[in-house]
Amino acid sequence: MYIFADCYFTLKAWNAQNGGAAAILVADDKVEPLITMDNPEEDDADAAYLQNITIPSALISKSLGDSIKKALSDGEMVNMNLDWTESLPHPDERVEYEFWTNSNDACGPKCDSQIEFVKNFKGAAQILEQKGYTQFTPHYITWYCPAAFILSKQCKSQCINHGRYCAPDPEQDFSKGYDGKDVVVQNLRQACFYKVASESKKPWLWWDYVTDFSIRCPMKDKKYTKECADQVIQSLGVDLKKIDKCIGDPEADVDNEVLKAEQDTQIGKGSRGDVTILPTLVVNNRQYRGKLDKGAVLKAICAGFEETTEPSICLSEDVETNECLENNGGCWQDKATNLTACKDTFRGRVCECPVVQGVKFVGDGYTRCEASGSLRCEINNGGCWKRTQDGRTFSACVEDHSQGCKCPPGFKGDGVNSCEDVDECKDKLACQCSECKCKNTWGSYDCSCSGGLLYMREHDACISKAADTKYSWSFVWIIILGLAAAGVAGYAIYKYRIRRYMDSEIRAIMAQYMPLDSQADIPVHHAPRGDI
Repeated sequence: MYIFADCYFTLKAWNAQNGGAAAILVADDKVEPLITMDNPEEDDADAAYLQNITIPSALISKSLGDSIKKALSDGEMVNMNLDWTESLPHPDERVEYEFWTNSNDACGPKCDSQIEFVKNFKGAAQILEQKGYTQFTPHYITWYCPAAFILSKQCKSQCINHGRYCAPDPEQDFSKGYDGKDVVVQNLRQACFYKVASESKKPWLWWDYVTDFSIRCPMKDKKYTKECADQVIQSLGVDLKKIDKCIGDPEADVDNEVLKAEQDTQIGKGSRGDVTILPTLVVNNRQYRGKLDKGAVLKAICAGFEETTEPSICLSEDVETNECLENNGGCWQDKATNLTACKDTFRGRVCECPVVQGVKFVGDGYTRCEASGSLRCEINNGGCWKRTQDGRTFSACVEDHSQGCKCPPGFKGDGVNSCEDVDECKDKLACQCSECKCKNTWGSYDCSCSGGLLYMREHDACISKAADTKYSWSFVWIIILGLAAAGVAGYAIYKYRIRRYMDSEIRAIMAQYMPLDSQADIPVHHAPRGDI
């Protein structure tokens, strides 16, 4: 729905909601960097509709608005999806975000929403910052007073450092309450607190300081003072002298290093555009354009992480999309055990087979998830058939996942939905001998023999009990006799070989001392005389 009128964004949204719109897109009427849609200071700041707008809204560029209008005029169907899934760049494992805010707490519903957001988001912000997932930087908008008006009453009451840094009067009344320069000084104090805390490696303390200051030092109680702020700073253990040095002298005719840098940062850069409205949230250099509450902002920040690198807080209940509540998100589900592959994330639901009690389920996540690994049968019996009957339990689950579900011996079936008992007697699979009698049991069978015979299962045969005894003893005597014969033969061979060996040894010894009958005379040689 497109509404072009000379009125505030909130009134556009309110009129669209009353007209039955489910959402509103506000198209810019000229080519320029987009700003954040504002919850403005209207004439009637307490108008009921300011707090009762419930439909989502977004400001889009002129070129996008023109293309949508053209498609509609051509009769085309236009589908728009308002989410953070692909709207933010996510180049690395850290998200950088800025929050442009104000210490003023007397500007009505807008100031109330800012401090309420800080209180609610503090816990998540500190977790992300402490673990290095994010780099957060607070910023504060100031204006400068034109040179021609520096000495005017208005500039003197709204500005510090000789008109260099100014803020509007909190009550829009110069004659009472706090002045704009009080707001500038407190803004500077908050910025300096962040600077000093960052130097001591604890930038997340900024969230504690801003929250505590809003509670302990509100304007309505006349405690919006340096004294009250100093008490809060000291309670958080931050060096007060360093903060005072950072603030400097608000009456000096010199630049303040911190506020000068803030004014330079206000100027638009890249796709961010100028920052002119409070509050403004910038995530990965993209302006956030949504409701300022914990859940919505956390989703935006989480979308800035590269997929699969997001911290666990991005997968918590705070940012769940609840798509699994309807039809289980179209994912696999085992209703018997309430196991599901559906998982809600800030990016939307994913169908991913779960890990339960150390057992990983594998499959496509949509139509199939099966337990795998050595413990697969411990979880829902691996999705296989299992049954107990007559005091006996049988299972089709096989520890080796590659074999899937297989009916055990004595059963037949797919192993998943059913395993039916095989009647071994009916199908003549057992007890096939003529004297055998077969009785089927669940998962097995029993065989017996008629006429007092004994059944031998391994041979599937019936034999006489008496014959069995006779034949058994005969077999034993045959073995004994065989062993005895083998022993006698071995002894005879041993004696024969020993005798032959001894004879040959004796003959060899005697041959050294006297010739034997079988040897010829051996001539004797005498050495010639004179050789001795």
